[in-house]
Amino acid sequence: MAIGRPITLTDNVASKILSVTATDGQTQFTVSGGYRINAIAVYRNGVRLIDGSDFTATDGSIVTLLSEAKLDDRLEFQIFDDFRVADAIVSAKENQTIYGDVAVIGTLSGAAIGIQSSGSLVGSGKTLNFIGAGNTFRTVGDTIEVSIAGGGGGGLGTAVKYADGSTPTPFSWIPSTATVDSNLTLDADNAGMTTSYVVSVIPNITVNSGVAVTVGSGKTMIIDVLQIGDL
Repeated sequence: MAIGRPITLTDNVASKILSVTATDGQTQFTVSGGYRINAIAVYRNGVRLIDGSDFTATDGSIVTLLSEAKLDDRLEFQIFDDFRVADAIVSAKENQTIYGDVAVIGTLSGAAIGIQSSGSLVGSGKTLNFIGAGNTFRTVGDTIEVSIAGGGGGGLGTAVKYADGSTPTPFSWIPSTATVDSNLTLDADNAGMTTSYVVSVIPNITVNSGVAVTVGSGKTMIIDVLQIGDL
């Protein structure tokens, strides 16, 4: 145990100790990583030195002994600072706020997802279960794309909203034309795992020049499935 008055640390301060071995006659020592002025304690062979009487530490980098060290003297520098990681998760603390991104490798237990509809909380849970035929899912990198069948106010197309801009009316709208502007393959990856119909309610679809639409095995394409274009 070092000889000298012990140093008491407050809750928000920690310390680290660096040790070096002196050469004969050495007086200056560079502290690796530096130190805060008036926040360092120096020990020589286990005996705490007095700042100003035995050493000086005034530039945050170098400690100077006021009497030369002897060969193999052991110098210890106790540096005081807050070495804790900012915004770290504290064990057993009830409420915490973490700023920035959090990466979890493994399973995150106890977490729940809040689910809202038009800004109102529906509930929270750990699993989302989509019920009904026609819903399709596709994994793209770390994103899962979900396509939900229907969704319009009238069950098709895009819902027409009331004046508040959020409440759907019983009506929906469908564009009269649409354009395919990049290559598209309709297969088991994006058009159902089994035999299926690939349909569009839009009456007129134009495929741009140089663009290919490939209908895969087991797929049947139907344009203007509602025959709106005949109205």
